[in-house]
Amino acid sequence: MPSGRTHDRITLWTLPVVGGLALGLTRSSSLTLILCAGFLAGGLLFGPDLDIHSVQFKRWGWFRWIWIPYRGSLKHRSPLSHAPITGTVVRILYLLAWVGAASFFGLALLNQIWQLGWTWGDIGGVMGRSLQTHAWAWLTFCGGLELGALSHYAADYFVSSSKRFKTQGWRAFLPKTPKSKKSKQRTTRSRKRRS
Repeated sequence: MPSGRTHDRITLWTLPVVGGLALGLTRSSSLTLILCAGFLAGGLLFGPDLDIHSVQFKRWGWFRWIWIPYRGSLKHRSPLSHAPITGTVVRILYLLAWVGAASFFGLALLNQIWQLGWTWGDIGGVMGRSLQTHAWAWLTFCGGLELGALSHYAADYFVSSSKRFKTQGWRAFLPKTPKSKKSKQRTTRSRKRRS
């Protein structure tokens, strides 16, 4: 598996390619910038390695504590953290749960101190209008987050595959076939005989 610094280099080296392709496809500099921001966030700050004590985890600084329950509940490289789309969606939902809880207490505190009179209906209406008005921008940012995570998945896959290729040859790229119980027993017996 590549180190955190290697993942960072991959993210930074592929950023011009992602930006160029996005500009060529969308013909929009604002959408390209939003996609690139999402790509950088997905690769450097919001990537799959938040399930371990990683460089990405450390970058959250004082707020890294919010990822401790996430780390404790997921096994490293599980489908919920390292699968395309699923991993990013789980991380977004997890972060939104924290933001929602903080917003709930923050709004209650602001209304108590300054008597602002804001309600959840007011905030929901503003957010709903923002999502409708800027739907392409939000989708583009989420796409950038996923592309940043995909660069991580791809690097992990190719490094792991190349290590397996050194020991297994071309069989490393073929799907794994589950061994039957009899073949496992034979393998165990033959190992015992050798030792």
